[in-house]
Amino acid sequence: MLTMPSLPTRTKIKSLAVLTSGGDAPGMNAAIRAVVRYGLSLGCEVYGVYKGYSGLLEGQIVPLSASSVANIIQRGGTILKTDRCEAFYKRSVRREAAHILRRKGIDGLVVIGGDGSFTGAHLMERENGFPTIGVPGTIDNDIAGTEDTIGFDTAVNTAIDAIDRIRDTASSHDRIFLVEVMGRSTGFIGLDVGIGGGAETILVPERKLPLEEVCDTVERGIKRGKTSSIIVVSEGEKPGLSTRLAADLAKRGYSAKVCILGHTQRGGSPTAHDRFLASVLGASAVAYLCGGRSNAMVGVQNDKVTLVPFKNVIGKEKKIRDELITLAQILAS
Repeated sequence: MLTMPSLPTRTKIKSLAVLTSGGDAPGMNAAIRAVVRYGLSLGCEVYGVYKGYSGLLEGQIVPLSASSVANIIQRGGTILKTDRCEAFYKRSVRREAAHILRRKGIDGLVVIGGDGSFTGAHLMERENGFPTIGVPGTIDNDIAGTEDTIGFDTAVNTAIDAIDRIRDTASSHDRIFLVEVMGRSTGFIGLDVGIGGGAETILVPERKLPLEEVCDTVERGIKRGKTSSIIVVSEGEKPGLSTRLAADLAKRGYSAKVCILGHTQRGGSPTAHDRFLASVLGASAVAYLCGGRSNAMVGVQNDKVTLVPFKNVIGKEKKIRDELITLAQILAS
């Protein structure tokens, strides 16, 4: 069971704000709800910032009450909306953002997002002394310093549900299906989905498989009497990988259908796991912030909530465990 940090006996923060930034992820609403209600329980005023850093610069900051976050824990997306703010790369813009928050009487900021969002939070605190704390919210699970991120479990389960349905068609028509999942330049979704969905082959950016090896896997299955195959493909940084692979397989005599799951993995109601994770991390972020800790991200390590300095998170690579790649190969053989 995931454990929280000790509750603060007194708060150094009288007023705090929360925003969501970057790509949306199922469970963000649960995190917002936890930040608001836990902050209120400590006697803090809590504000919501609409449209991420862009909304912050535009002054879209409103007070939130316990009723403001009622009946949102089960909803996907984020009620605060989200955005990618290019202007926040500028030091002068970050300075203005800190001024806006201070003029509102706000003492600290909780940022729910990923690496880019944390970069903005870290720089704003380092340059302007404004306390910030991050909550990892991304389906990609690619943030260093935490074993889990809000939205990852939901994305994996959404993809596995799709694969189960696709396999019915693959079996009925004796077909090869290339199922492309999200994850940008990392294969965390692809690996979990491939193992959990019983894929014959899993292609992730961390381990390049030659086309010949993919064909060999398909051929071994045919020799064992298999008439269909599911190949899970992580999208990678360059779009169209699945389509290119299908064309290459066709040149070698294998007809493959392509199914790109795309943004279906980012929507929908969060799983119980993501709701619980988001609730604990959101409350923990407030606990740390009100206890005088900041310029860091709340993360999960060994079933415990930990506080990881932004400098140990931003720009750091999170690696897939090699033994899981080996396991995937063994189970697919």
